[in-house]
Order: sequence, then C-alpha cells, then structure tokens
Amino acid sequence: MTITLAPMEGVVDVHMRDMLTRISGFDLCVTEFVRVSQVVAPAEWYFKYCPELQTDAKTRAGVPVHVQLMGGEAQVMGDNAAFAVELGATGIDLNFGCPAKTVNRHMAGAALLQWPEKLFEICSAVKKSLPASVPLSAKMRLGFEDKSLALDNARALQEAGAQKLTVHARTKLEGYKAPAHWEWIAKICEVVDIPVVANGEIWTPEDAQKCREISGCHDIMIGRGAIARPSLAREIKGGEFAQWAEMLGWLEIYCALMQDTKRPKWGEGRMKQWIKLLGRTYPEAKQLFDRIKPMKDPAAINAIVMNEAREVGICA
Repeated sequence: MTITLAPMEGVVDVHMRDMLTRISGFDLCVTEFVRVSQVVAPAEWYFKYCPELQTDAKTRAGVPVHVQLMGGEAQVMGDNAAFAVELGATGIDLNFGCPAKTVNRHMAGAALLQWPEKLFEICSAVKKSLPASVPLSAKMRLGFEDKSLALDNARALQEAGAQKLTVHARTKLEGYKAPAHWEWIAKICEVVDIPVVANGEIWTPEDAQKCREISGCHDIMIGRGAIARPSLAREIKGGEFAQWAEMLGWLEIYCALMQDTKRPKWGEGRMKQWIKLLGRTYPEAKQLFDRIKPMKDPAAINAIVMNEAREVGICA
C-alpha cells in the first residue's frame, strides 16, 4: 500500500511535509498547487512551493515530492510542466479538485470538472510536454455540482495520458462535509485501468481500512487526518500512535523551523494552525491552543511549547 500526503493549500508546505514524513508512514508528497495563468511561472515561484526541488525533489526523510499544477490553459500548463522538470521535478500532478471560489471563477480547479473534453485537452498537453521518465498524475473530485460526469472525467484523464488518478470522494458543492462517497471511487475503478488513489474523510486507521474496502483501492491519500493525527500514516502501516509526549517533541522542532523563516508572523500563524488541528486528537493540544491563542510573539509561543516539552522530559 502507498500512502500519499495530500496537497493542502495553506497547510501542507515544505515544513509540514518535513515534519510528517519524519514521523513516517508516507511514501509520496504532493505540493500545494502552483497556479498557472498565462505565462511560465518564474523559477522562484516553483522553489517557493517546492524547495525540495533543490534536494533531489525529496523531503529530509527521503520521501519523493511531486509538483502540482493548476490552471485552465492547456499549452501554458504544458510549458509550465516542462519547466518544472527542468528545475528538478520528478513527477507532475494536475489539480482538478480545488473548490475555492476564487479559483473556480477563473476556470481552474474543480470548475473544470464540468467539461471532460477540457480535462482531456489539458492533461494531453502536459503529457506531451513531459519526458517519458516523469510520471503524470491527476487529482479530481466527483464533480462540480453533482456526480453525473464523474466517470466521463476519469475516462478523459486516463485517455489523455494520466498514469495515476487520485479521487477526492466529494463534489465541489459538497466541499469537505461528511460523508465521503467512497462507493463512487469503486465505480471509477471499474471504468479505468490506471491506479486509483482514494481520498477523503480518513481520520483513523479504521477509516483507512473501511475506505479501502468500499473503494476497492489499494492506495490512499490523507490530508486533514494527517495534520490532526500526525502518526496516522505510520499507524495505518502497523506502527504506533504518537502519544502527546512525542508530539511535543515534533512541535518543538516545528517551532524552530518557524523561527528560521523570513516571515516570523507567518510562522506564528502556522504554529497556531497546527496546534488547533491537533486538538481533534489530543485534549492537551486544546489546552495548549487556549494558552497561545491570544499571543502574537512567535518567540513567546516557542517558549510555551518548549516549557511543555521540558515538563514531560522531552528536552533538557
């Protein structure tokens, strides 16, 4: 079984990929989407979203990172994919699932699911631009407003050259509301011959098992579940649940990474974001978040986390 870390905009950046792949269990990561408009994005833009391009396209733990592109213009998407490979990308993923209104208004992300022929055009152009050695994958939702085109969209992407398809088992209209319709992924598996990866509402190892049984997929992608329960991928593969003491150790490392950024206020927001999401799994995280919520100084937040770690013997 392969477990992929989902490309969550504003959440799974280079530092979160670093943390979660060090905790272990993941086999692949996909970046936040690189927005493609009318031109080839500059190298700096790619290095911003995928600094791992400068380290053999792998995280510190050695897990491969593929670059995700999102846009509605076929030729420009192909040109950007080719440039990403020049910069060191070892895999390209196409985003046909982002539900954000600003994205969909510009005919990108999930909005494109209304036209299977458009998916085919974009995916074909990107496939033609890539060396044979660089794999092309795509991520889609079940549809825009309904699921009527789900099978047609999946077929279009396969016929255009996608070698793997990840399916987020909800429509754009359904957003992130439970449940995820894993049974629809099973329907997609019946009409395509390429590997299909199941995604959506996987919060526990039990969820992962149920998802695999219903969808018929061997491989899965997890996003919010991995942020709220960082050892989830490890557990799914038979490893141990990360107790709060272990998580404090990882939070301490994350604090240090955030302090090293050029935007300390940004780091403060990311620290709060992760600790708040951890509250879904750890009662202690809820208490910690209540303490740091009104704080504005990243160094002060770091000190609170380090003090918590000392109390349980994580650091000297």
